Formats: sequence, C-alpha cells, structure tokens
Amino acid sequence: MRKLLLLITFLGCCIFLNAQDLRNSNNALIGKIESDGTVRNSNNAKIGKIEKDGTIRNANNASIGKIESDGTVRNANNASIGKVESDGTVRNSNNARIGNVEKDGTIRNSNNATIGYAKDVPKASAAAYFFFNFFE
Repeated sequence: MRKLLLLITFLGCCIFLNAQDLRNSNNALIGKIESDGTVRNSNNAKIGKIEKDGTIRNANNASIGKIESDGTVRNANNASIGKVESDGTVRNSNNARIGNVEKDGTIRNSNNATIGYAKDVPKASAAAYFFFNFFE
C-alpha cells in the first residue's frame, strides 16, 4: 500500500511538472499549456487546445487555426495571419515584426517591452497565445 501511495504521489508530481505556465509581465499566472496541448486559463478552465499537428481548437473543440511546421500561423479560414520564425521572431501577415519569443521564454512586443513569460513552452504555442489571440 505504501509503495502504491508513493507511486501515485510521484505520478502526480510528474503531471504537475509537465504543465507549462503562461505568465504576464508581472509574473502572475494567466494560463498554462498541458503536456497534451490543452490550454487552460488562470482559473484552470479549458480554453482550447494546440494539437500535435498544429491545429488550434477553442474550448468547444472547433478548429480556429493552425500552426504549420514552417511556423506559418493560419486562422480558421486558412488565411496566413503571421509566422513564428525559428529564432523566435514573430511576424504579422504583412511580415512586420510584432514581437519575439526568446530562448528563456520571455515574450517581448515590437517595442522590446516584456509582455509575458512562457518558460519551456514551444515558441509557436507561446506566440499563438500572446500574439495571435486564439485564446481570449
């Protein structure tokens, strides 16, 4: 019984550690992305999902966009609305730089001001949350 309790505790900790926090510029928790791609708000309510193939879904499971393998971000109508480059630069549909997702997870806007933090969150997922407003 004791071993079972230890195993359950260990697994619970592993699940907790796999959630990737999304924080605002004041470092307050505003959401998280779970290991399966589920996106939750600060109240832990499911607000969407980013699937492994890049499909972005809202809380009702409707497809609302996609992140392609090359970093192109598309809306529900399949129109390109921007791109996340491999270095973390985020561009809008006019190719203007609108921000950056830095290696350490710091999110910066076009003026280089810190607007949030997404440590250990994939760059494209962080950009979908902070710049492309899929999860408002």
